[in-house]
Amino acid sequence: MNSPMSIPSMPSSADSSIGGILLASGKITPESAERVLRMQKELGIRFGEAAQRLGLITEADIQQVLARQFDYPYLQAGENKFSEELLAAYQPFSPQVEQLRAVRSQLMLRWFARGRKSLAVVQVNETDGASMFAANLAVVFSQLGENTLLVDANLRKPSLNTVFDLRPGQGLSDVLAGRADASAVTRIPSFVSLSVLGAGTLPPNPQELLSRSAFSAFNAQLEASYDVTLYDVAPFALGADALAVAARAGGVLLIGRKDHTLLADINTITEEIRHSGAEVVGAVMIDK
Repeated sequence: MNSPMSIPSMPSSADSSIGGILLASGKITPESAERVLRMQKELGIRFGEAAQRLGLITEADIQQVLARQFDYPYLQAGENKFSEELLAAYQPFSPQVEQLRAVRSQLMLRWFARGRKSLAVVQVNETDGASMFAANLAVVFSQLGENTLLVDANLRKPSLNTVFDLRPGQGLSDVLAGRADASAVTRIPSFVSLSVLGAGTLPPNPQELLSRSAFSAFNAQLEASYDVTLYDVAPFALGADALAVAARAGGVLLIGRKDHTLLADINTITEEIRHSGAEVVGAVMIDK
């Protein structure tokens, strides 16, 4: 726990030109690249336009390459095995993701601009959708260029390994038990600056584990290494795990579901979070 934290390095792209990215992604072959270069020279057009005229790539391919050149990568449908509900990755220009960006902007102004680096995403009930919301929020923070870590602190029923197609392995519970260190963090190479720390081994005592002082020390390590650390936690209705995480993060974003979450429950949770010493930064009502 006291060892310096190391962050997995991001593979660098040797050639960030549109041709280099298309070659690296397998969209074109070296042989077809020569055909493109000949047409580009003959007609005096751009490489991407020539490749498109030859039927080698589509407009969607060009838009994706441009996104990578401007450090705003996103995925095409069917690419990777991430959850299809990860809209910030697959549909970054949809109205839903635009609303996510609005939430991100509010959080930047109200919380992270105040020098805070950690935030717990807390839902009232299990079906409120906070885990997927936290995953999408982490993606849009990384798209902003913030070095972002998403931590699965739901030690009862974790889900983020499935969302990002990660193999089960050591995670937060193992770190807090002293059986692992920050090397358990996995960088997600599909994005510029997004990493995920899974929940790890399911413990018999999640609340006690999250209440250990080791968690405070580990959170301090994370805050020294990442611009934004988001914690996904077990639903408030399943226990007081959320309060333990909130106390470490210092701030909470409450998640409810339209026509499902009771206002009285939100008020009760808000009061309990304040008593824990944490601050409720805001609340989001998901419509689904």
